[in-house]
Amino acid sequence: MNEEKTILLDHSGIQRALTRIAHEILERNKGLENVVIVGIRSGGAWLAEALAGAIRVIEQQLVPVGSVDITLYRDDVSGQLPHQPVGKTDIPFSLEGKRVVLVDDVLFTGRTIRAAMDAMMDYGRPACIQLAVLVDRGHRELPIRADFVGRNVPTSLKEQVSVRFDESNQPREVVLEKRG
Repeated sequence: MNEEKTILLDHSGIQRALTRIAHEILERNKGLENVVIVGIRSGGAWLAEALAGAIRVIEQQLVPVGSVDITLYRDDVSGQLPHQPVGKTDIPFSLEGKRVVLVDDVLFTGRTIRAAMDAMMDYGRPACIQLAVLVDRGHRELPIRADFVGRNVPTSLKEQVSVRFDESNQPREVVLEKRG
């Protein structure tokens, strides 16, 4: 099987995208009042931390960051996938009335985002949920769209987009793999 790999974003490209998304979040929300960031485990959680760091540099202010595990909320666990271990949801603040920025690495069908929203509702009713993704690759199966996108990458169903992280969970590169 042939595999072709293309680097879509290198480390500095990822940092520029996160900085731009941070500015867009601040602009849309007119600052940080009642804003919290929740990343989807695992890639989205690491990106949420990086995004919070970019906001801290811009605003000189901390934004609360949490993470959500969606394993129990997925709609594709009915025997199609091997048993997935349940991770840890860590939302150390109330979501009630908050402006939640939900973060994921790659937006594809929208099913992961739906599962994350279901999981977060167990922690309170946010005022709104905004979606930030590093890459939007298309192929939605649900009516979900990102509010903040690092890069739009039209793909075929034979392609895969992966965000690769280094040993300290910092985003290193975004790769497009063509299989076939």
